[in-house]
Amino acid sequence: MLLQPNQRIKLDDSDDQLFYNYPRFVTHVDEGFIQQLTDLYRQRIPANTRILDMMSSWVSHLPTDIDFAHVEGHGLNAEELARNPQLNHYFVQNLNTNPQLPCLDQEFDAVINCVSIQYIQYPEAVCSEIHRILKPGGIAIISFSNRMFFQKAIQIWRDSSEVFRVELVKGYFSSVPGFSNPEVISPKSTTPNFLQWLGVPGGDPFYAVIAHRLI
Repeated sequence: MLLQPNQRIKLDDSDDQLFYNYPRFVTHVDEGFIQQLTDLYRQRIPANTRILDMMSSWVSHLPTDIDFAHVEGHGLNAEELARNPQLNHYFVQNLNTNPQLPCLDQEFDAVINCVSIQYIQYPEAVCSEIHRILKPGGIAIISFSNRMFFQKAIQIWRDSSEVFRVELVKGYFSSVPGFSNPEVISPKSTTPNFLQWLGVPGGDPFYAVIAHRLI
């Protein structure tokens, strides 16, 4: 799946590195989303594996009761990454100006990306890099919700429904030969039933698209 040039446009086309220059020590999704994400990581990423946390920050949401061999962090704010206790090492790089990762072929067992896919202007190139650095059988997990820095999200993401955004991320994986058919994890309400009956809205919707490197 190839995006058209107009679909990659951001309302704020200033340097992304300047936008993220000031550290934000906050979480951008609610606790229900975070718990679902941590549970998913626990189910899908074994102990003693090597992980790249792509577009990370001061938290990775990986389970703290599992020992991983190495967690490499990537992001745009060095101060945030330095505060992340789960990272063994990190690097700063703007994927919109240089999507080629400074990682070895087949270096990682897992690549994770939490609530940041909407900012990537060349997702096909980034997914190709994910495939390159994953070991055969390795897993990629891209999670997202309906929150975003609207001015920094690409046009096709801003203009799409939540359902189409899922199809969009599936298409990113499908554009790269050698990935499995993407698997989708769709929202489950974390609001207690009695509150739902009272009309209390649910929390941040949780979506994850998962693919494995086949070859």
